[in-house]
Amino acid sequence: MLLSDGASLIVDKVSHLHEISCDHLRKFDPLVLVVGAVGGTLVYLHVSKVYSRSEVPLHKRLGSFAFTQARKLAFVQRKIAEKLEPAKDDILRSIHKDDSDRVFITDIPTVGKSPAEVQQLATKYDAYGHFEVGQGKVSGTVYTDRGEEHLEMLAKIYHDFAYSNPLHPDVFPGVRKMEAEVIRMVLNLYHAPRGASGSMTTGGTESIIMACFAYRKMGTSRGIDSPVILCATTAHAAFDKAAHLCGMRIRHVPVDEKNRVDLKAMERMISKDVCMLVGSAPNFPSGTVDPIKEISKLGLKYKVPVHVDACLGGFLIPFLEEAGYGIDLFDFRLSGVTSISCDTHKYGCTPKGSSIIMYRSQELHHFQFFSVPEWCGGIYATPTITGSRAGANAAVAWATLLYLGKEEYVRRCREIVKSTRAIVAGVEKIPGMKLLGSPDVSVVAFTSTEFNIYAVGDILHKKGYNLNTLQNPDAIHVCLTYNHASESAVRSFLADLLEASTAVSHMSDRGNGSATAALYGMAAQIPDKSLVDEMAFAYLDACYAEPPSRLER
Repeated sequence: MLLSDGASLIVDKVSHLHEISCDHLRKFDPLVLVVGAVGGTLVYLHVSKVYSRSEVPLHKRLGSFAFTQARKLAFVQRKIAEKLEPAKDDILRSIHKDDSDRVFITDIPTVGKSPAEVQQLATKYDAYGHFEVGQGKVSGTVYTDRGEEHLEMLAKIYHDFAYSNPLHPDVFPGVRKMEAEVIRMVLNLYHAPRGASGSMTTGGTESIIMACFAYRKMGTSRGIDSPVILCATTAHAAFDKAAHLCGMRIRHVPVDEKNRVDLKAMERMISKDVCMLVGSAPNFPSGTVDPIKEISKLGLKYKVPVHVDACLGGFLIPFLEEAGYGIDLFDFRLSGVTSISCDTHKYGCTPKGSSIIMYRSQELHHFQFFSVPEWCGGIYATPTITGSRAGANAAVAWATLLYLGKEEYVRRCREIVKSTRAIVAGVEKIPGMKLLGSPDVSVVAFTSTEFNIYAVGDILHKKGYNLNTLQNPDAIHVCLTYNHASESAVRSFLADLLEASTAVSHMSDRGNGSATAALYGMAAQIPDKSLVDEMAFAYLDACYAEPPSRLER
């Protein structure tokens, strides 16, 4: 009886409101009501489209918009220029500081130079570099010791395949086979099932872009209008680039105290628009491996493809177990893992310009392919972004994998991880210093709550080190390579790190006045990141610019 009375009361209320609304609307011309309804709907749809175009929180977008509008004011532009121009000049000078003669070739010579003259000039340019790579002074960058025998073999291979192009497999059948064999060797390294497939790319960024491109096409075929990449805040910036280039959205998941993706947060953030889940093995900032097994389970549960980014550690993690170090499953043995990116040109020790993107099946791989069947120049189809590809890159990658062999990769893995653990133990003993994340493979990231870590990095730079600067939070890291795999390299690094941190801890400002601290401090405070973009672009411009005259001030 009570339910019946309640229902009657609700019906009466709704009827009453309907009558009031009708009486009010009768005062308006029907055409006005129709136009208002259609117009309001269009405005709503436009606002919704603009809002959903980005995963950036609304308050940040509004702040950025306000700052951008303020930048258009003349006096604001003058103030910004006063600060930026000297900084741009400093960047230009910093880039060209090693150019000792400041002679810049701008025109093709009328008469060609002899091979000896060209080689002499190349040797001069090569001598510009002053970092002691072989002594473990450089983070990442060069992952092998550049042994003479290896280099001599590569020179011969490059000589034979310098002008080959896998785009023309009929003309260059040998390099086609080399590329296919490299892909198959890496697929088998990752326990790929029968029917798995992959492509060779120019590097990790292209491999990641290809995976995102494939999943965008796959998502679109499933009816997803605005596909979303779901990855940790620690995932490589190449995923942001892929989202931008492929017209996708990217949703960043927070990480836990060990810098691993927060699985509960990831599951909460899965929506019908998510076309791929991403796990890093390991991530770039702190070298931490995400819980790939659990991410794989999420992928199976929600029927979302899972991509494993193993670009950095791709030729370490498959050998960890044989090297005597444990690691949870991360590859195609997990049924939810549908693709993996792996750089051969890092710990695979191949020359720069090769990476592998792998898929569980040819069906998935086909989403990456591009074809124009009706082009007047003939049927055009390519597996990756590029059309023509450097066959020499495939040839030297193939040669390197065959030359080193599994036993050598296992040995190098063992030595690199051993040195990594030694540096971890040393960092933990330095007063005021603490590790960032979990150094699971070959990267050691560290920070401090007692002094500015960037100032420590600046001192180490003056000592001849080239390390990586991190932000959010402030930190620096060293990515160990085979060049760090010695007791002397580890001992020297820890001694220099202790000396630098001690010096900064005794500074009156605790290092807050260092150049790098000032730069990143300013960047963190600017709501409109286009200013930071402008400085980054100034750096890129400087890389292509003519060297400034010594007399210019």
